[in-house]
Amino acid sequence: MDLRWIDGERPPLVRPVLIAAFEGWNDAGDAASLAAQWLADRWAPEPLAEIDAEEFFDFTTTRPRVHLDDEGDRVIEWPANIFTWGTTSGTDVVVLVGTEPQLHWRRFCAQIVDVAHSIDARLVLTLGALLAEVPHSRPTSVVGTAADPAIVQRLELTPSRYEGPTGIVGVLGDACRRAGLAGASLWAAVPAYVPGAPSPKAALALVEHTAELVGVPTVVTDLEIAAAAYERQVSEIVAEDEEMTGYLETLEERFDRDEGASTASLAEEVERFLRNRSPD
Repeated sequence: MDLRWIDGERPPLVRPVLIAAFEGWNDAGDAASLAAQWLADRWAPEPLAEIDAEEFFDFTTTRPRVHLDDEGDRVIEWPANIFTWGTTSGTDVVVLVGTEPQLHWRRFCAQIVDVAHSIDARLVLTLGALLAEVPHSRPTSVVGTAADPAIVQRLELTPSRYEGPTGIVGVLGDACRRAGLAGASLWAAVPAYVPGAPSPKAALALVEHTAELVGVPTVVTDLEIAAAAYERQVSEIVAEDEEMTGYLETLEERFDRDEGASTASLAEEVERFLRNRSPD
């Protein structure tokens, strides 16, 4: 069995929202996986199910890690795709924090679709993050997209017209559509000039937009503090480079002139990012 229900019995969930994010191709600045882990810790802390890594990963590419536990014993950690659940403000939520696999994507997505059907999910919401020409010193732009016109209209999202290479987020979205599940995706823009740094600021934006879309009030003080520290640290690094300072000023002027990245322009950035990025 690729999917293992952790306690053997389904919890008493009522039309939950299933939120999913994956480390890897669709996770610039680790923003999507950071956001999903934050939501799992606070909204959905109870273990629900996990997908066995054995059939879906090339372990020479995504290697297991070894660490010492509290007793000093060596423990192997395999790539994980874990579902957790919880109830927040009267809304049932399931969160999948995962890693994009290398193998058997259709079978992998079928496991997630099976979980969504088993819990009678009312929405499967995927989170992603992209590198874009945006300034770190301005609010993070987020675009919400969906393929189903009814979902687009109901949730006030942008229709997805993307054509080109895709990651597991795109494949999962298609699998949900084919299975008759309501699906949507939120994407946050991460400054392209700091591609290697984790971005709690983009993660904060994804959490806030997820909370708004799902209709759950949430306190994000810790993410706000981390986002402020991130912005300050990047500003200090940029200030040491005259060329980078000029580039940032150009991005800020464009952002302020356009009053932020519009939904249409950011959707185009998402499409450009997916088309131009080579798989890891």
